[in-house]
Amino acid sequence: MSDPQHVDGPVQAGTGPATDDLGTDPALFDLPPGSREVPTRIVLLTGASGSGKTSLTRRLGLPVVALDDFYLDHDHPDLPQRFGIVDWDDPRSWDAAGAVAALVDLARTGHADVPVYDIPTSRRTGTTRLDVTGSRVVLAEGIFAAEIVAACRAQDVLADAICLRRPRLMTFWFRLLRDLAEMRKPPVTLLRRGWALLRAEPALVRHWESLGCRALTPTQAEKEIRALLRPSAA
Repeated sequence: MSDPQHVDGPVQAGTGPATDDLGTDPALFDLPPGSREVPTRIVLLTGASGSGKTSLTRRLGLPVVALDDFYLDHDHPDLPQRFGIVDWDDPRSWDAAGAVAALVDLARTGHADVPVYDIPTSRRTGTTRLDVTGSRVVLAEGIFAAEIVAACRAQDVLADAICLRRPRLMTFWFRLLRDLAEMRKPPVTLLRRGWALLRAEPALVRHWESLGCRALTPTQAEKEIRALLRPSAA
């Protein structure tokens, strides 16, 4: 599993000459963690496919970044393989650096260009401009959200990181119904993938927690995120 790549913010050069006292050491201009003021904060939301991430974001009505849109194209070199096909459940099939860069732009400037990804054809079809100006919280949801917790925290844009958890059979059933309705893949592939995900889910939750996420039910997560919207949470 690949490590998320760290994305640095823009560096502004000074307009005056350097003095002997200041020198050219960039560390002199470093800001301590938590000192950057950003108008928008990011809540990273992950969980097994079918755990209720999309339903939760709809109920909250907040701006959403679909992190699945940062998948790489199916013909990208060196994609991980499983069952003779690309393993889209492996974070190496996903552009972590691009996702972090977009979230940092949203938090600091209120807008960012993000890819549009077509799951049936497994490729990007274009880009779209997101504008979240005035929003205190933006949700970034996807199965790989936990992979960028550390990077978002380092950039001082993270409000919370949550992984959704509910009974595994419920998650399996909702995932299968959704994928069949959307004709994401052939039915046999969906069943085989779904069974593998059901068995792997406990280990996945432990992994997400180890990366900095809190495991909550959808109801608990909704309560926690709504609390961030109150003025006292600023």
